[in-house]
Amino acid sequence: MSVEQEVKLAKQGDREAFIRLMRQIEQGLYNTARAMVKKDEDIADALQETILKAYKSLDTLREPGFFKTWVYRILINECNSILKKRSRSVPIEKLPETQDAADNMASVELRMAVDKLEDPQRIVVILYYFQDMPLKQVADTLQISESAVKTRLYRARKILMEEIKPAEEGKMNHESI
Repeated sequence: MSVEQEVKLAKQGDREAFIRLMRQIEQGLYNTARAMVKKDEDIADALQETILKAYKSLDTLREPGFFKTWVYRILINECNSILKKRSRSVPIEKLPETQDAADNMASVELRMAVDKLEDPQRIVVILYYFQDMPLKQVADTLQISESAVKTRLYRARKILMEEIKPAEEGKMNHESI
């Protein structure tokens, strides 16, 4: 059954259809929340509020094909709300255990580098690369233009390249200029 059909059923009151929809995107929602708020209890709060708000306001979703984008927008708003409530100095948490045994040191290093990015760049990288969202969907989810998404991705890539590859002897990086 297509997402559009499941959304239509859920809008008609079919709770099982809503559950199926949420199960399709739950891992991506979790990963996005984890990347944004980092603390387990905040992740749980963000996910719980997102699911509750999505369920309660499902009838406001005009286009069933945009369900995933709509839910991610709710999640990002919830995460931003949690971050605003927190104090500005947040201790760096230890990395969560990886789910894939094939992960290697390079992917851990990449993940750590992504976590160091500023929020706007980190969110775009997570949605585009880790959640495999197309540029247009990232733009719709974040309510920014596609060119803004491209700019943030460009800047994030530049920072990540400098972070992951230590400057070679004799070459200058942006900090030494």
